[in-house]
Amino acid sequence: MRETRRGVLAGMGAALTLAACGRRMPAAASGASGAPVAGGALPVEPNPGWDAWVASFRSRALAQGIAPATFDAAFSAAGFTPGVVERDRNQTETRRSLEDYLALTAGEERVAEGRAKLAQHGATLAAIEARYGVPAHVTCAVWGIESRYGTRLGGIPVISATSTLAFDGRRATFYENQCLAALRILQAGDTTPARMTGSWAGAMGHTQFIPTTYLAHAVDFTGDGRRDIWGADPTDALASAGAYLAQMGWQRGQVWGLEVEAGGTPEGTRDAAQWAALGVRAAQGQMPGAGLATLIRPQGDGGPAFLVLRNFGVIGRYNNAQNYKLAVGYLSDRLRGFGPLRAGFGADANGLTQADRIRLQARLSAAGFDTGGADGVLGPKSIAAIEGYERAHGLPVTGRATPALLARLG
Repeated sequence: MRETRRGVLAGMGAALTLAACGRRMPAAASGASGAPVAGGALPVEPNPGWDAWVASFRSRALAQGIAPATFDAAFSAAGFTPGVVERDRNQTETRRSLEDYLALTAGEERVAEGRAKLAQHGATLAAIEARYGVPAHVTCAVWGIESRYGTRLGGIPVISATSTLAFDGRRATFYENQCLAALRILQAGDTTPARMTGSWAGAMGHTQFIPTTYLAHAVDFTGDGRRDIWGADPTDALASAGAYLAQMGWQRGQVWGLEVEAGGTPEGTRDAAQWAALGVRAAQGQMPGAGLATLIRPQGDGGPAFLVLRNFGVIGRYNNAQNYKLAVGYLSDRLRGFGPLRAGFGADANGLTQADRIRLQARLSAAGFDTGGADGVLGPKSIAAIEGYERAHGLPVTGRATPALLARLG
């Protein structure tokens, strides 16, 4: 998760100072350097500098009230994880278009899964809505985008991830605070080091809270004495997401926004009634009756237009990227029964629509060149499949998806 939200065991004894020259590597990572640890985590590697950082951090953590037994138990299963640093360095990946982002995070499969989850956990989500005011379909949409409804929680030990990034130094203070917060969670008994896994950046559980956000906003909705956002039962995680959005200012009874038919009306911020007077109309549902609303066109005149309200900004306290906020809003609307966006995105720079790209991927896969699925998003596997096809048929190897290539595939 992101900075906007994310914002026990028996000790090994005080003699274990975790010094660089003598620190034991986790059992799951012993053997050849770079061997993957258990649970799908990234490989850990010996690193004397990290060991020295841990020894120094231990004294700071103990001075902040962390028990020696808690610290030593947590770090006995931790290790320097270079893959975490690599991911931190490569965050500036190519920006996805809104069309591609929605296909990846709120496509038809995600919608179908979400409607099933909404039905399965309907009573729980309704109780969360009653307490915090955040609609069940919005909380469920956050769950769907953050962890695909609990199927992608992340397998990297949070202590390993946060300590590696703190040691690396790019955001040393931030990640040391996250590591300290993770130790506080362990000391409180909410989970164990083995269960405390998450993303490369330390985001945890069904709704991907970073440790400091967990400490400030996670709730024990089940009443069992633990705030369990990791377990098979998603209740505490869903309630924590609802509580967080409520505390960030969610306005009960107000929508996040909606797709609109705006014609040539310029972007800007006006009262909802003024937008209606200018001819802006809801593509589905109803226009808001009052309140400030902002008209946005994320892909210019070639894509859909949206009128967004205050709750759109509240979603941004989870992740302020515009595509993320729109994905949560769009998926939440699909979960409550709305159809796909009414406005199309048109053809891409190569002249292919999303439907064309889906057909291209399906035909390449049928021809023996695996694209990893047919979702219309041309990622590395699709590009490699195109290159493989071009190479196999004596064509110039471009990796480009074009109308000519689609026609050739039949």
